[in-house]
Amino acid sequence: MNILLVYPKFPDTFWSFTFALSFIGKKAAFPPLGLLTVASLLPEKWPKRLVDVNVEDLLDKDLLWADMVFVGAMAVQRKSARTIITRCKGLNVKVVAGGPLFTSEPDGFPEVDHLVLDEAELTLPRFLTDLENRNPEKIYRASGYCDLSATPPPLWDLVNMKRYASVNIQFSRGCPFDCEFCNVTSLFGRRPRLKTSRQVITELDQIYASGWRGSIFFVDDNFIGNKEFLKTRLLPALIEWRKDKKGCVFFTEASINLADDPELLEMMVTAGFDSVFIGIESPDEVSLTECHKTQNKNRDLLESVAVIHRSGLQVMGGFIVGFDNDTPSIFQRQIDFIQKSGIVTAMVGMLQAVPGTRLFDRLQRESRVMNIFSGDNVDGTTNIMPRMGMEKLLDGYRSIMEQIYSPRNYYRRVRTLLKELKGSRINYPLNFQRFLSIFRSAFRLGILGKERFQYWQLVLWTLVRKPRLISTAITLAIYGHHYRKICNLYIL
Repeated sequence: MNILLVYPKFPDTFWSFTFALSFIGKKAAFPPLGLLTVASLLPEKWPKRLVDVNVEDLLDKDLLWADMVFVGAMAVQRKSARTIITRCKGLNVKVVAGGPLFTSEPDGFPEVDHLVLDEAELTLPRFLTDLENRNPEKIYRASGYCDLSATPPPLWDLVNMKRYASVNIQFSRGCPFDCEFCNVTSLFGRRPRLKTSRQVITELDQIYASGWRGSIFFVDDNFIGNKEFLKTRLLPALIEWRKDKKGCVFFTEASINLADDPELLEMMVTAGFDSVFIGIESPDEVSLTECHKTQNKNRDLLESVAVIHRSGLQVMGGFIVGFDNDTPSIFQRQIDFIQKSGIVTAMVGMLQAVPGTRLFDRLQRESRVMNIFSGDNVDGTTNIMPRMGMEKLLDGYRSIMEQIYSPRNYYRRVRTLLKELKGSRINYPLNFQRFLSIFRSAFRLGILGKERFQYWQLVLWTLVRKPRLISTAITLAIYGHHYRKICNLYIL
């Protein structure tokens, strides 16, 4: 049976890095790890192809080759997913769909032949058995969670890794916290489930053997959900793995309590991590209480960020406005916090209610869910009726984005970060595209860009004060170009 796996297109978003990718000659930020893992769960004898619409066109001949098309998507890919499904049905090709979008909205896609939802390790084998017996059902759901120690490595040979800016790997699923607005616990549970260190090293060996020498994203919802395993098993294994390796820098997502563990911070940096995304959400304790972000309460958030920066890890932060307890003062407080913290990559979004979360259920009972969740945190929309009023929220949100991504404030934050950040311990191989990105940024940002003064000021300041971080400075300047484009596209 010929299987075509199709990954729908991402719109231009904060995390798509669309306007930064051209600087390094790449097509997309990340390959479709979920579909690559699904491919590894399919019978080995079945011919398989994968088309990532973010890096190549999906042709009719691809669809006609297939006996079945597997589509996996997140909510932000909804529009492209619908287009792909419509094309399949027009050519009379059966569609199997799964992933977060379809798991959260199973009733929204009646035209899909088979919905294999929740974790594929549990539901896909049942579908395959029924398919072999010629009686597959419409929908497959799981009542529990899978054992990740049995998950096979992704089939990396289905993609051309040179088209991507980073590759990704998964160590764990689930998060011990239970924030009201987050759907991680509803999808994956509160007890982090882990792959073995041997599994992770095997996957890294495959990635390295392919010739990859760039950044690797641990996609875990909270990488530090099981600190004991990290410190005694995985991080020692990563440190040993990197001893004879060139390049390969890691980044991941974690909770703010990372700042409370100096040993863990040191081990992560030694293992090759250089940045971490953390959900800060709000500097307001009342709003943190409202959304059950308990791990962020009763602490000096600015100092926690500074501790992580001083360890050598750059903090990328998530922020939310529009909580019920937010007052109009929250907008300036968010601006002040972001500027003081030196968090350069500040993803600020209006509160949205994701189906499956406690927030969605609560606001639906209050008749405050207005439309479909877009899946895009920074597109200037929300699917709820905020207590402060929509017009006031939109105006305040625009003021935040306009100020924090103005060249003056953005480049000031870069300098704040670089002052605190330790020099990199990672030797980045200077490949041809990375070499060209230096000249592209100098021309497009330093000559053509409106931020030309701030760009050259940053470059000269870094060369004098922090010369080992010049690559980081230029990378962040390129990111700033992307973020401003996104702001101008959706918000300002």
